[in-house]
Amino acid sequence: MTTTDSPVLRVAGRPVARYVTRPELAPRLSPRPYLHPVTTLAGTAVTELSPADHTHHLGVGVAVPDVEGHNFWGGRTYVRDRGPTELDNHGAQRHTAFQLRDPDGFVEELRWVAAGAELLRERRTVAATELTDAAWALDFTFSLTNVTAAPLSIGSPATNGRPGAAYGGFFWRARKESTAPDVFTPDREGEQEIHGTRAAWVALAGSIWTLIFAGATEQTRRDRWFVRATEYPGVGSSLAAEERLPIPPGETAVRRIVTVVADGRISRLEAASLIRKAVNA
Repeated sequence: MTTTDSPVLRVAGRPVARYVTRPELAPRLSPRPYLHPVTTLAGTAVTELSPADHTHHLGVGVAVPDVEGHNFWGGRTYVRDRGPTELDNHGAQRHTAFQLRDPDGFVEELRWVAAGAELLRERRTVAATELTDAAWALDFTFSLTNVTAAPLSIGSPATNGRPGAAYGGFFWRARKESTAPDVFTPDREGEQEIHGTRAAWVALAGSIWTLIFAGATEQTRRDRWFVRATEYPGVGSSLAAEERLPIPPGETAVRRIVTVVADGRISRLEAASLIRKAVNA
């Protein structure tokens, strides 16, 4: 499923993530670059690739279910008054080039293509930073520019009529274990309390690992969190939670998410300290 062009990110000399630029995937999975496996500094994997429950979940990346009706998420498309529907509307994110490529990060150019046309051009900046001897941070910024001559907008199943399903944007499919991970923010606990809300950060704590997600710009912090724990473990930052996100011709939408990847189960106080250090690094 991978090619030789798959750089490995390293922190303090240790490999912590592989980035697959040109995956060989079926069209209905909306082929796109992704990070997998991502691991803690101790080597515990904290991502999954094409799990049986959602084969279109691809580690860590950017996935959007509706760009002017084109599916860049994978799987079925939610159609108003019909529900999830198999459509031949899948797009692909195509790696163009690395502008910068170092052991601890890269800057990449991508083309978002569907139905033979380029809709968006993306600039993706990813960096890995050591925080402590048991935690590191993944800094992930993506900029989407409308390269068409017409306005386009990004939507989600929520904006298309399915309440609570505002997925689309940065998304991290986490490691599934025998029991669901704990979910907490600075002042809330549990999937039901946190899903669809805004929070300074969201933590997902598994058996021997913790992931802490934070929007690192003012605009990103306005986006709502998409959280799953019971059905499967995953966290995303929603581009279109309540209404479609318009991107006029030539304009750019930018988001930045910083994720702390830690060994062990981190307390709320520790999580706040680590994410503050990561965002301000």
